[in-house]
Amino acid sequence: TSRGSSSGGSDVFEERVHRGLAGHHGRAAILSCPTRKSTESMAAWLKGKRYSVEAYHAGMDADSRIRVHDAFTSEAIDVVAATVAFGMGIDKPDVRFVAHLDMPRSIEAYYQETGRAGRDGLAADAWMAYGIQDVVKQRQLIELGDAPDEQKRIERRKLDAILGLSETTRCRRQVLLETLGDTCEPCGNCDTCLE
Repeated sequence: TSRGSSSGGSDVFEERVHRGLAGHHGRAAILSCPTRKSTESMAAWLKGKRYSVEAYHAGMDADSRIRVHDAFTSEAIDVVAATVAFGMGIDKPDVRFVAHLDMPRSIEAYYQETGRAGRDGLAADAWMAYGIQDVVKQRQLIELGDAPDEQKRIERRKLDAILGLSETTRCRRQVLLETLGDTCEPCGNCDTCLE
């Protein structure tokens, strides 16, 4: 996990995504984007950098979604900039890079989505960029929603947990597994262990 600002559209942010992908050029990567528009703009920007990339989101017609899905699984394209719905149907063992371009809604979602990387047992990277605007946006969605108070309390707790994972100076794997009811030794692989 890497911390950073996800202020969409900024040159600094895009360059960080480019650097993250550069270590995996020519290999399968999934970029989890927050909105349909951001999938399209990220895919267009990366095409300008000569990546083999397509956007994927629920606003596309079914044939287009199938075409992108099939192109990714058959290795006709390397990168998919997609909303979270894309990964649900992916059973591709050799994904080397999964990047969240905003903060996921919960640790469970983060765990599930990053679990798409390295299913073949080989090394893979998970990366997350986020900014305070992500936290503010998610808190507003919780508070302005019409869910019962108990559900809002649960959603606030989930948001606090993913923020805690994002801001920790401890081993991220330890924090992740503790939240899910398990333990481990420091992993030696996450950014906090390495730095």
